[in-house]
Amino acid sequence: MNASTSLSTRLSDNFFLNEFTISQEAERHGYRNEPNEKQIDNLRLLCVNVLQPLREIIDVPIFINSGFRSFDVNAAVDGKFNSQHLEGKAADFIVPSMNLVDVFNIILQKLSFDQLIYEFGKWIHISWNGELNRKDVMISKKVYGKTMYEKVVGDRLSVISEERRV
Repeated sequence: MNASTSLSTRLSDNFFLNEFTISQEAERHGYRNEPNEKQIDNLRLLCVNVLQPLREIIDVPIFINSGFRSFDVNAAVDGKFNSQHLEGKAADFIVPSMNLVDVFNIILQKLSFDQLIYEFGKWIHISWNGELNRKDVMISKKVYGKTMYEKVVGDRLSVISEERRV
């Protein structure tokens, strides 16, 4: 970051840079988690093109769990070596006041994106890659301790939560 950029920098109407750089893992290990100007530009594009439009559609707060990750932070959380979090092109988030499947389906049906992943039934991963957007839609699960990704086909995710099964 340069002198004109601070963690309180506004990326869009409802999102600020510090939401994408806060990391318990970084704090725990003393790692720096500060994006450069290109990574900040990518975060801004993610906000302007996906997160802000989603926020305007659902009209409730979105909480970022993980945004930008430095190489050290990415390694500490066992992130993939080619994670879009490293470039500032991805974020993981929750919407506590809404059903996550409903939020997922809104994104799937109304917004453009690169990747959309329903992660372990606990959060949503979204990425933006501009003209290179793949519209890749998946669900992740743990199977015998290993993360597995399954493609979502169609325009809706249908998930029956464990709590509702009898």
